Amino acid sequence: MSSTELRRTALDAVHRALGATMTDFAGWDMPLRYGSERDEHLAVRNRAGLFDLSHMGEITVSGPQARALLDHALVGNIGTVKQGRARYTMICDENGGILDDLIVYRLGESEYLVVANASNAQTVLDALVERSAGFDAEVRDDRDAYALLAVQGPESVTVLASLTDADLDGLKYYSGLPGTVAGLPALIARTGYTGEDGFELFVKPEHAVELWQALTKAGEGVGLVPCGLSCRDTLRLEAGMPLYGNELSSSLTPFDAGFGRVVKFEKEGDFVGRAALTEAAARAEQNPPRVLVGLVAEGRRVPRAGYPVVKGDEVIGEVTSGAPSPTLGKPIAMAYVDPAHAAPGTAGVAVDIRGRQEPYEVVALPFYKRQK
Repeated sequence: MSSTELRRTALDAVHRALGATMTDFAGWDMPLRYGSERDEHLAVRNRAGLFDLSHMGEITVSGPQARALLDHALVGNIGTVKQGRARYTMICDENGGILDDLIVYRLGESEYLVVANASNAQTVLDALVERSAGFDAEVRDDRDAYALLAVQGPESVTVLASLTDADLDGLKYYSGLPGTVAGLPALIARTGYTGEDGFELFVKPEHAVELWQALTKAGEGVGLVPCGLSCRDTLRLEAGMPLYGNELSSSLTPFDAGFGRVVKFEKEGDFVGRAALTEAAARAEQNPPRVLVGLVAEGRRVPRAGYPVVKGDEVIGEVTSGAPSPTLGKPIAMAYVDPAHAAPGTAGVAVDIRGRQEPYEVVALPFYKRQK
């Protein structure tokens, strides 16, 4: 196999049969959209959508010192995660730069599932293996052991409830429990990247097609549609969720990125990046870094990552993500801007779109919050 050949998920044939537009994403051949990305987006907001997320990177950490290893390797306090719960956290380098943002599920007394972004999975795996030296714990690359499907949207409970006897009502946000879905063993997690209620289902790759078909059939009555990566991006943008490579990078510490809350200095023992992050926290207090804000267009032109945010002749920030918002009906963006211009309603802010200043309103994130 040539190094340029794209990896395919267990659902590849299903996507092609559905007429998906495929794209290279982090070395995987993934569905970008099946039809209209706007329709897919609105289906998730109002009904339900079905995603293939099998490109994500699963890493199992187990053994007597699994918890101690993760507390050393990551910035979060993994020691306080109860069995059956999950936590959003980050892994940083010695200088405090963000290597990736992660979700860590505690599956058992001494077993954890770390889920990394596809583009950073190898980096995270290598870092965890390196940081495991001296710990009685095993780090296992389980990327080929799982397919990952997600059902997202207000009707996702209805869809899943018809296929499982798992206690979905008792399954809180950021929890995961083993069960069966359509008779197939699965880790059922109440997590997602859309701003809606929903579930992520970790199954064996050989069960992926059967599960996809069962979910599709179960969702027929509520308008569930297959959804690609394109609408996943606009959904997470509306929900104000960061994307690695856009809002997060190794050149930013969690404090630079406005996610200092995920760094838990109070946990016992040293962790990778502690000294640098202590300095970053003090620096951020003395001299606040740029703030991640929302921008809503007054016109129709869409900003893209890297476009300057300006006020008059002064560059005051930079767009990290931008897209048309199907929910708001206007272009939106996330951007890092100077603190002096970060307050919602700040007047006179614009985005330089190919030499033309387009007026934008500064708003608090997220742009969209689901009704409970």
